[in-house]
Amino acid sequence: QVQLVESGGGLVQAGGSLRLSCAASGRTLSPYRMAWFRQAPGKEREFVAAIRWSDGTTSYADPVKGRFSISRDNAKNTMYLQMNSLKPEDTAIYYCAGGLTRLDYWGQGTQVTVSS
Repeated sequence: QVQLVESGGGLVQAGGSLRLSCAASGRTLSPYRMAWFRQAPGKEREFVAAIRWSDGTTSYADPVKGRFSISRDNAKNTMYLQMNSLKPEDTAIYYCAGGLTRLDYWGQGTQVTVSS
């Protein structure tokens, strides 16, 4: 079992930055694929970014390319999402998720609100 806990959300003005963290406990994440998703009010959950823990390969959804950066710290068993140039449409609950072949483990989410 893996437990995931997000932190770092908050209220920020448009154009600002936030860094989200996803701390994992229970086992090492080295064989896992990890990802960030978000869900805005009244909308479905959507993919934001992913990282392959073993080699750091990343992928991003088009709306966040060039603004968000996903990374991981092996020693801390923690994943990050650096969010720059934030827009009001980035307002959502952000979730981290992970798994071997499927994303079996999810955190409880952290709220990000971007004011205009």
